[in-house]
Amino acid sequence: MADSPSDPDSKIDHAAALDYWSTVSADVNGMLGGYPQISRVDLQGSANFLAKLRRQSSFSAARTALVRGVDCGAGIGRVTLGFLAKVCDVVDMVEPVDKFVHELREGGGLTTLRGAGKIGDVVMAGLEDWRPNPGVYDLMWNQWCLGHLTDAQLVAYLQRSAAALRKGGWVVVKENLSNTPDGSDIFDELDNSVTRADDKFRKLFQGAGLDVVRTELQSGFPKGLGLYPVRQYALQPASR
Repeated sequence: MADSPSDPDSKIDHAAALDYWSTVSADVNGMLGGYPQISRVDLQGSANFLAKLRRQSSFSAARTALVRGVDCGAGIGRVTLGFLAKVCDVVDMVEPVDKFVHELREGGGLTTLRGAGKIGDVVMAGLEDWRPNPGVYDLMWNQWCLGHLTDAQLVAYLQRSAAALRKGGWVVVKENLSNTPDGSDIFDELDNSVTRADDKFRKLFQGAGLDVVRTELQSGFPKGLGLYPVRQYALQPASR
């Protein structure tokens, strides 16, 4: 899938994105772009979504915990600490920004989880470069990070992710949605990312050979903040 020079994702510059995130504070305020007040609602929405997903799956419903998950684009581990570690026995984390990786490996926020053996591998890599092992994960959580991949990189990454799932596992994508009248993608010059439309996401999922098995909009964010709509997609390989 080639990118046209006129496509918003053709403007993505990974080095510039890393430079930007290296200036962001290693705390919840930094991770959420100055809106730390949405964290609790966000994490509860994710937990609710996964609970519904598990109830519709005969394979997963009987388990008390998922064996292994991965927090993709983990930042400082906000999603792992507030959600993933509660539903997975072990959580791996993938993050490209050096100072955030330091927080994941040595910072105080995850000390208890590390001591309990809940934190697995911490990989310093961008998702466009990460090569997960096959058949490892019950849950691969991608939130507010896939806008840093071009369309072609995202399809390739999702294909690798599909191969990394255990039987019955899910790739979850939770991302902002473009709200332009014509449904076009939006390039953000500040952090070098693209906000995609729902139709674009679905085309890319299809191109990667993944089916949407459940999807819903995140609710509960204060309307006065003017945030983009946020949608969650649970994906599984089309052959399953």
